[in-house]
Amino acid sequence: MVFWRKNNNIKDQEREERADRTIHRADDPGIEPPTEYDADIGPDLKHSLEQSEREVIEDLEEIPVPEHTPADDLHEREDLSDHTNEGGWFSRLTLGLSKSSHKLTSGITDMLTKSKLDENSLGDLEDLLIEADLGPKTAAKVIEGFSQKRFAADAGEREIRLALAETMAGILEPVAKPLDIQKPANGPFVILVCGVNGVGKTTTIGKLAEQMRHDGHKVMVAAGDTFRAAAYEQLKEWSRRTGSSFYAKDVGADAASVAFEAYEKAKAEKIDVLLIDTAGRLHNKLNLMAELEKIVRVLKKQDTSIPHVTLLVLDATTGQNAFAQVEAFKTMVDVTGLIVTKLDGSAKGGVLVGLADQFGVPVHAIGIGEKMQDMQPFNAREYANSLMGLPA
Repeated sequence: MVFWRKNNNIKDQEREERADRTIHRADDPGIEPPTEYDADIGPDLKHSLEQSEREVIEDLEEIPVPEHTPADDLHEREDLSDHTNEGGWFSRLTLGLSKSSHKLTSGITDMLTKSKLDENSLGDLEDLLIEADLGPKTAAKVIEGFSQKRFAADAGEREIRLALAETMAGILEPVAKPLDIQKPANGPFVILVCGVNGVGKTTTIGKLAEQMRHDGHKVMVAAGDTFRAAAYEQLKEWSRRTGSSFYAKDVGADAASVAFEAYEKAKAEKIDVLLIDTAGRLHNKLNLMAELEKIVRVLKKQDTSIPHVTLLVLDATTGQNAFAQVEAFKTMVDVTGLIVTKLDGSAKGGVLVGLADQFGVPVHAIGIGEKMQDMQPFNAREYANSLMGLPA
């Protein structure tokens, strides 16, 4: 009786130790590695364990494993693709510009309901384009080009929309230029990003950093907005999400020194592209604009060719105020390109046509949302068609 109890206790202990070795790995924190020893296993138990092991292996071999077919590869590629014309970018653009296009197309419908296309209705159409924030000069130019086209007396709404889209695309195409990254041999390609408060500079920098990283560039972002602690934190988070290097100094530091030191660090680390954020500033505040000019002046001490690109970020919801912003920033820091954001929240999408006509500054990209894929290179034809509620 005592012998049975002893043997039984030994077997219980062995089972517990085997279970403990199975459940806990040696590298688990706080758990000491198990001590190996030769277990005293009888012949019958050993045979039973070997048989159980073979049964488990045989059961696993009988489970069918599905083959990875070419169709699976196709589905995976489709999941990762953009579907540009199938609910992708063009659909998002059309949806984003729906407020602007509705304003224009409903106005055209109302105009044709009242009268046929004649001199009087052309005046009404010009007023409609002005209300869509093309600006008086550009609206007159569009109507002049539009009036040279031949229309039947009973021309319908779609014909008018097609003709307007074609005229607008003609104005937009010369400024539709992708951002061209040409890294110099002696340092990074420097992009200075500026704009007034709240236009989305930090988000734009994050999206640019992600796209450039995707294109194989090594990117650094510099927190030149030293006025707001929140700007530092936002840019730091974007750098983390995009895998970019990050450079910053304390809140209140001189923004020009941040730009200067960031360039030195980027050069030492063989960075391809340096994106420099700047504080949002009202274009009519001369002291703040002078500080932006100082950043450019200090950067040129490193190399007279930098910044290679100076981007002005514009909020489409500001409408005609965007004209004053472009004029002021271009005078102060020689803006070389535009990125227009928040088109999805604006009924003033026509302002981009006016900007292209009046200034001729390249439009590199447009944004219609907060997601990474919601900023894309500017395409004149797609934009004009979306603005007039037409397919791509």
